[in-house]
Amino acid sequence: MAIRNQVKMSLQSLSENVGIARVTAAAFAAQLDLTLNEIEEIKVAVSEAISNSVIHAYGNEDNGIIEFVMNLYDEKIEYIIRDYGTGIADIHLARQPSYSSDPERMGLGFVFMESFMDELDVSSEPDQGTIVKMAKKFQPGAAH
Repeated sequence: MAIRNQVKMSLQSLSENVGIARVTAAAFAAQLDLTLNEIEEIKVAVSEAISNSVIHAYGNEDNGIIEFVMNLYDEKIEYIIRDYGTGIADIHLARQPSYSSDPERMGLGFVFMESFMDELDVSSEPDQGTIVKMAKKFQPGAAH
């Protein structure tokens, strides 16, 4: 499957950069014939993934790097978020509704990502970081 378009960004682990990633994700999706609701779902899913990196991977410390890659294929748009933070010891547990490593949080990030995107893959190792790959499928020929 050949990539038709790609954008790569490196973000410092600052909460201010969640909004930048969110807007960039929407702008990248705008090259497709998606509904406003579908674009909003992408924005929420990307926000959750980037926020997880800022809050959980780097503990709100601003010295971490988050890599954000957006790929457009013939039948799907893919978002990859990678951090090099604390990692996730138990991915299955972390994907459960209401689970959070921070008791002040609702623990719905992965739930939103999974419900708003057609594909979600999470890989992580403790102290090695986390990679979140999400994709939304569309009909071929939907690109402008």
